[in-house]
Amino acid sequence: MTIRKRTILFVGLLFMFMLGLTACSGSNEPKEMREVTLMLDWTPNTNHAGIYLAKHKGWFEDEGINLTIIEPAEVGVESAVGAGTAHFGFSYSEYLLPARNAGVTALSIAAVFPHNDSSLMLLGSSGVTRPRDLEGKLYGGWGGALETHLVKTLVTCDGGDASLLEFVEVGNVPAVESMEAGRFDFVWEFEGWGVIRSRELLGRDVTTLRFIDYLDCIPDWYTPILITGDSLAEDNPELVKDFLKIASKGYNEAINNPTDSAEALLALAPELDSTLVTLATEYHVDKYRDGDVPWGTQDGSVWQDFTEFLLEAEYLEEAPDLASTWTNEFLPD
Repeated sequence: MTIRKRTILFVGLLFMFMLGLTACSGSNEPKEMREVTLMLDWTPNTNHAGIYLAKHKGWFEDEGINLTIIEPAEVGVESAVGAGTAHFGFSYSEYLLPARNAGVTALSIAAVFPHNDSSLMLLGSSGVTRPRDLEGKLYGGWGGALETHLVKTLVTCDGGDASLLEFVEVGNVPAVESMEAGRFDFVWEFEGWGVIRSRELLGRDVTTLRFIDYLDCIPDWYTPILITGDSLAEDNPELVKDFLKIASKGYNEAINNPTDSAEALLALAPELDSTLVTLATEYHVDKYRDGDVPWGTQDGSVWQDFTEFLLEAEYLEEAPDLASTWTNEFLPD
């Protein structure tokens, strides 16, 4: 081989080598950071654990997302997200559906839980073991049509007389302490937070009627949910997909490692009670996902059945377009 040929061969091999290095280094280049805001529905709690875990581990940053978590605005999460004030938010089906009817352009992109974890909570001394035992009891709540219809439906479905129920609007008050003070007899509570607080932190004897146990009477529904604005979903679908990719990773890790989940939430929200957070993360291990169904997946029949229930309750005047209210499109494959 001549010197000229050797030189040409060497240069060619060197060029191919440099191309390989460029390709490899390009794949490892950090992604351009995008400023993203997530609005909570309430103060931080284990409903948000997957997000806090992913943020604490730096996974959002690895995906090119500089995530800022903010607490809810007075205008409501749905309106803020629909208007683009926040990119994403935690909401509830019962809030999103009437918001859509009111012209808010936000949609559900993931179900945080596959099933409703709510219950009716009473003092253990009440003697209540089933819905019809609520006859003559006083319900303390927010005075909403959904609450009234749901409680009456449970009692009627169990063979009780719903006309004997009483309702009082109390707003956000300490549940178990108020029941002990005689302000009301029972209240709507989340098993994975409020009920744990009453039993384990306060040491009270409480009993619950779990909604999930009465699906022959009332529908299941998604609460909470993650939402984004219609405009963001249309104009920047890659950002929505990237956000949900990391959210899914966070919730799946919370399932597999509740200790890390609790530590992350407490690190970023140190004002929370460490015992409550630890117990609640353990409780939620088998609640974030339904068997082998991927985290975040929503079912159209769940949305349809719940919408019909809200129409019966006159909570909704008309059904919104469900096809534009929720989607699984942005969930990771």
